[in-house]
Amino acid sequence: MDGYNLSTDLHAQQPGASAMSQDSLQSVYRERLLEHLLVGELLKHSWLHHGAELEVSTPSVDRAGHDIVLEAKGVTRHVQLKASSTDGATRSQITHTHLGRKPSGCVIWMRFDRKDLRLDHFLFFGGAPGTPLACMDHYVTARHTRGDANGIKKERPNLRIVPATAFKRIATIDELYAALFCPAAQEAPVHE
Repeated sequence: MDGYNLSTDLHAQQPGASAMSQDSLQSVYRERLLEHLLVGELLKHSWLHHGAELEVSTPSVDRAGHDIVLEAKGVTRHVQLKASSTDGATRSQITHTHLGRKPSGCVIWMRFDRKDLRLDHFLFFGGAPGTPLACMDHYVTARHTRGDANGIKKERPNLRIVPATAFKRIATIDELYAALFCPAAQEAPVHE
């Protein structure tokens, strides 16, 4: 987990710091906040509708691309989390190929309202509960953002650029829970 950065905190408190500056300077804070909001909503749904069956774990090491592990109804989901605001221009996400090695690996892309950080809707990339993530070899291989000494941006062989059109749009936490753990809930993708 990223540590506390005093200079980042001090800069973010400067008068006149814009929301975009805070988004950039406090990106890890916002990531963790959105993760907690999502997990809280999933736990609440489990409590109210499924006998508090949901278990949540986090890996100690980020080696295989997942941020959290969710388990309910005998289904274990290794989940890579992504987030962008509803007014953002993000049209793809970089996804780790090792998710395909995990049982029911998937990506949850949280779309949130920048004004109040409310979770607006979700984009889901994954298979039915109990099935592995489909092979991602046909997606473009991601590259490092910085070049080497010769300016060459080398490929990152375990990462793929997955377009938003490959994700299924999910409107509510109830529907997301069903997509994660209820086989009957799977249907054709509805793209954003």
